[in-house]
Amino acid sequence: MRKNQTSILAIIGILIILAVIYATMMPQGISKDDEALAEFSTERAMNQVEIIAQKPHYVGSTNHELVANYLKLELNRIGLETSIQEGFTLNDRGLLVKSKNILARIKGTNNSKALLLLSHYDSAPHSFSKGASDDASGVATILEGIRAFLYSKHPQKNDIIILFSDAEELGLNGAALFVNQHPWAKDVGLVLNFEARGSSGPSYMLMETNGGNQALIKEFKSAKASHPVSNSLMYSIYKMLPNDTDLTVFREQGNIQGFNFAFIDGHYNYHTEQDDASHLSPTTLAHQGTYLMPLLKYFSNVDLNKTISTEDNVYFNVPFAFITYPFSWVFPMTLIAFGVLVLLLFIGKAKRIISIREIFRGFVPLLGSLIVAGLVTFLGWKIMLEIYPQYSDFLNGFTYNGHAYIGAFVTLSIAICFAFYHHFSEAKITMNHFVAPLLFWIILNGVLANSLAGAGFLIIPVYFGILLFAIFIFTQHYSLGLNLLFSIPALAIIAPFIVMFPIGLGLKILFGSAILTVLLFGLLLPIFGAFSKKGVWIIVFFLTSIGFFIYAGYNSGYEAGKAKSNSLLYVYNANTNSAVWTTYDTNLDEWTKAYLGEKNQKAVGLNGLPIASKYNSKFTYSSIAPTVNVEKPTISFIKDSVVGNNRYLKIKISPNRKVNRYDIYANPKMTFYNFKANGVSTSGQKGNRLEREDSKILCYYVTANEPLLMEFYINKSSVFDMDLIESSFDLMTNPLLNVKPRLDWMMPTPFVLNDAVLVQQKIKKYVAPVKIIEPVKANDSTIITKDSLIQSVVKPE
Repeated sequence: MRKNQTSILAIIGILIILAVIYATMMPQGISKDDEALAEFSTERAMNQVEIIAQKPHYVGSTNHELVANYLKLELNRIGLETSIQEGFTLNDRGLLVKSKNILARIKGTNNSKALLLLSHYDSAPHSFSKGASDDASGVATILEGIRAFLYSKHPQKNDIIILFSDAEELGLNGAALFVNQHPWAKDVGLVLNFEARGSSGPSYMLMETNGGNQALIKEFKSAKASHPVSNSLMYSIYKMLPNDTDLTVFREQGNIQGFNFAFIDGHYNYHTEQDDASHLSPTTLAHQGTYLMPLLKYFSNVDLNKTISTEDNVYFNVPFAFITYPFSWVFPMTLIAFGVLVLLLFIGKAKRIISIREIFRGFVPLLGSLIVAGLVTFLGWKIMLEIYPQYSDFLNGFTYNGHAYIGAFVTLSIAICFAFYHHFSEAKITMNHFVAPLLFWIILNGVLANSLAGAGFLIIPVYFGILLFAIFIFTQHYSLGLNLLFSIPALAIIAPFIVMFPIGLGLKILFGSAILTVLLFGLLLPIFGAFSKKGVWIIVFFLTSIGFFIYAGYNSGYEAGKAKSNSLLYVYNANTNSAVWTTYDTNLDEWTKAYLGEKNQKAVGLNGLPIASKYNSKFTYSSIAPTVNVEKPTISFIKDSVVGNNRYLKIKISPNRKVNRYDIYANPKMTFYNFKANGVSTSGQKGNRLEREDSKILCYYVTANEPLLMEFYINKSSVFDMDLIESSFDLMTNPLLNVKPRLDWMMPTPFVLNDAVLVQQKIKKYVAPVKIIEPVKANDSTIITKDSLIQSVVKPE
């Protein structure tokens, strides 16, 4: 009975340690409105979020202009003079937009380089996102932080530049406009960028630098943020993913380094209609404030020229500490760990405490658990997708009940570990079998030392395991208290990744969490291996896993606030004078079926002109739609001349209705030279030739219905073959179509061109007949106005 009680105490002890780890990752309370005016108030910041995020404010919308005006007034209200930077940029992915950046500058007493506070104020288009988390939270954090900083009259040597950038959601264009065209850009020495990729959870620090991170990390540590959450592995993984922020532009195009601060939990709300103030976690907003205030005070007073280095550091956080050491230590630390373990094995063998045979037998439960848990989780999630096909509606891969699935597969993996160690290991040989996970971790660190040095801190829990093993070798004694104490580094460093990976990368990566769970179990083997009744714990964790699965299944449906995303577009083909309804959805619901029909017809011919989206979504189904009188754009060939072997073209596309986007395509056989759109060239253009991977040439987000003007050269022998798709985001309000509103448990699908009216047509040259305006008599006087008007428009052949 006593041993069974010890097992229960061990589980309770581990749960308490985990609770402390997660509780200390972020502030557990929020500062109130009546907080001292010199301090950051979460409530005051949340009030700003509520104002900014009342309505969607994507580029080109009326609310976008209203938010811009509000931010200027708020900066004026706290005593700052604002300026506006406006202009076109064309990024290397062919995205053209006119951005409007909002700026202010606070002069320092002895400026080395300026500190720039950065956040974007536009919301995501297409999905009716109000942008509360992404990125009103960042804007509000800066507004409240600067207000408190100015009120405190804190000493300040460096200039502080505030930049509320535009068009981040479209292609980081506002940041590019500032970096490449604003005179202040050359003064910037460091950037603090506040972002979001969810609506809750801790805010992670991710660094961007072209050189080494050593100086930046040392300065970050010196700033003493109260709840730092970051490690060098996170940024190594971040760099491999297609997730850029405005700070990426500063690093790549301006060689300016800095810190990102972003939260990722509640990922299912990201870029959706549910990104509103009610879904934003106040404690997450408070966490952003705990970064800004100490870093603002610190970096406004240090020499920012000294934050540049060539060496890299490993870094990671644990409760109440932020630890860093050079990359150059990673491989030696791995070798030392291996050497010490081998030495202990020789000593243990000499003392007849260790059996080489049992050491090798220890790999059986470890490898068995790894393989079975990984496979069961990988296949288990595939089965869940078959049972619940609605999970494929989440393009980002994390469902509303995703946390329950993390709990289900993690506890199932623990049950699998107990099962293997129950059948292949006994309590009296636990420390012999403990050698297997220690060796496995050392080998893993040896591999990572060469391929992913940022993960070098994973050797730290191994050192504590080796130290525990050494105590056993020399004393033949270990206790629960000692085992729990030495388990803290493993739990503090590895356990957060088990939860973070599927949240950040999607539930498809759950098998990674299962593998990490087994590896963590191995490091905790001195605790779990001593359990006398492992069979009982197999049942306990298996039943817990079943409970999580039942909870997840019960909460697998949709409701208001946890809505199903769906998509619908009206596409009018001006070349054939026909129209269709279409969608990206794989699972149609009653709303989409009302337009696409009960018998789903595959989308035919609609994916020939690829419409860019984050996850490369394609149209799935379509049906015939009524043809309505959608105004087509006017396309004018302003210039068309031959110069030597080249044909020079200048084409103007003018909207005849309120539009939001133009997508331009060309036959892949056409080669473009000196391509410009609205007077600017793409930064990705090598020499004078436009590089492209497919038929896509340009995506232009329209503001104030400004026309698109393209000019370029092609070979005079090239066959001119270009297309356009003109889009307006007014499907739900267009009186010609009378689309019914969604039900309250539905919302527009994010990350795709959605709720839009599209006009598809060829770009062709057509000369209209001369139009004569006859004389008109007025008040007995004759006014003769003859006007010959030649318009170049597009008509279907």
